[in-house]
Amino acid sequence: MAVDWKEYQQEAAEFFRSLGLSADIDMTLKGARTTHDVDVVVRSKHVGFEILWLVECKHWKSPVSKLHVLGLREIVADLGADRGILLCEAGFQAGAIEAANLTNVQVSSLATLSLETKNDLSAMRLRDIADRVAIAKSLYWDLDKSYRIKIGLRSDSFEHSYSGNLIVLYSETVLAEARRERYPIQMGEYGSFLGFDLPKTYHSFDEITTALDPMLTDLEERLAKAYAALK
Repeated sequence: MAVDWKEYQQEAAEFFRSLGLSADIDMTLKGARTTHDVDVVVRSKHVGFEILWLVECKHWKSPVSKLHVLGLREIVADLGADRGILLCEAGFQAGAIEAANLTNVQVSSLATLSLETKNDLSAMRLRDIADRVAIAKSLYWDLDKSYRIKIGLRSDSFEHSYSGNLIVLYSETVLAEARRERYPIQMGEYGSFLGFDLPKTYHSFDEITTALDPMLTDLEERLAKAYAALK
């Protein structure tokens, strides 16, 4: 257990690094309205699309109040971050927990995260993949149909060929089932039309990640090239 705030901050950064994520401490980030000092900045990159988490560490002997959760929510919004995480081993007041519910701010402790790493990581990775799908979907539909056909993001007919839209729909379907933990997830021959070696059945989130990540990466690369060609 950390003996002071600085050590606690280092432990938090090391925890996220152990999950394969980038974690930097004592960062100053400029937001839309002002600059913010952030204890730990966690990043995950996918072909130019960056996921940003802001981690605030409280090495306190008493539970964290609602005020600090609301403060982190404001910082997350100002910096346009995907998630805020407030860590404290002493726990959180009821109002703090209520203020974090149904928002993109999570309250927890390193001890809890360590005990529940697999479940928490799966949930975070699920949100990451869902974010990537949402971004890809938006970028795909923002392109004119004729241009999408021209660069091969879709065909001009219903013939069997690459389709960015079908990849998004397939990913959304699998992720929706994963959120409900409806394993095994039966996809049958659906994946065979996408041009990737996809399983007919998913038994775990690791299997979903293994299957979806290269397919989404390919779509993200195609979209990045498509937008670069428009400049």
